[in-house]
This record gives sequence, C-alpha cells and structure tokens, in this order.
Amino acid sequence: MIRLERGWSEYELAKNSGISQSIISTWYRKNQTPTIQALDKVCKGFGITLSQFFAEGDDSIFLTQEQKEMLDNWSALNQKQRQLVTELLKNMSVLSSAL
Repeated sequence: MIRLERGWSEYELAKNSGISQSIISTWYRKNQTPTIQALDKVCKGFGITLSQFFAEGDDSIFLTQEQKEMLDNWSALNQKQRQLVTELLKNMSVLSSAL
C-alpha cells in the first residue's frame, strides 16, 4: 500500500489529496471502494498516475532518489504553492522547447 510505504497517516493522505479524512477512514474501516474520481485525487496526492496506481509488480512505481525528494518537497506545499510550481514548470518547458 502506497500510503504505508511512504509512512503517511490517513490525515497526510487527506491533506495531500484534498479528500476528507473521514472519507478515507471509511474506505479503510468499512472496506468501501472509492470512486474513480476519488482515486484520481489520491493519485494526484501521491504524485502518480492512475495507471501507475493500478500497475502490477513492485517495480512498477520505481522512483529515483531525486524524484522521491521532489515528491516529498511537493507534499509539503499547499495548493497555491503547487499551482505556482506547476506554472513555473510549464513555463520552463515552453522556454526549453523554444531554444
């Protein structure tokens, strides 16, 4: 389970995904299945795609140390900061492709 591998509590998953902790707790305690929209939010909170989430095998979500550090830093940001970083990366990508 990704949440446990990362050492995240249900609260941390809720904070990073934008889903209430009570809903996440219900999934675990009552073994309820989340909707695909909720899973998409969870994946965004983890910084992975839905296809990576559903991929089989232990090495399907292999991250380099640099990528793990980036995700850890990303997780510490609030929503506004994430939007700013995303815009910065998009702008850098556009500039890079124009060179």
